[in-house]
Amino acid sequence: MPMLRAHVYIHGRVQGVFFRASTRDEAQTIGIKGWVKNCSNGSVEAVFEGGKNTVDKIVNWCKKGPTGAYVERVDVSWEKYLGEFNEFTIVY
Repeated sequence: MPMLRAHVYIHGRVQGVFFRASTRDEAQTIGIKGWVKNCSNGSVEAVFEGGKNTVDKIVNWCKKGPTGAYVERVDVSWEKYLGEFNEFTIVY
């Protein structure tokens, strides 16, 4: 299976609704590596690395997010897989 890296920005009501923690939980459940963090403009930024199917799955999950979130749009940049992460973390 090809390995992929997705760099995403999630826009909408995505802070204060456990988006980061829920993203971490979802990523860990499906075996994605990378990180997620809040941005000063109110969006959430994340980098996901893994197999094509699992990266597609987490990117699609971000389009809805957890209960309480309202996702307006998700911007995705597909990048070269680097394999630089050992786990999925929240960046503060």
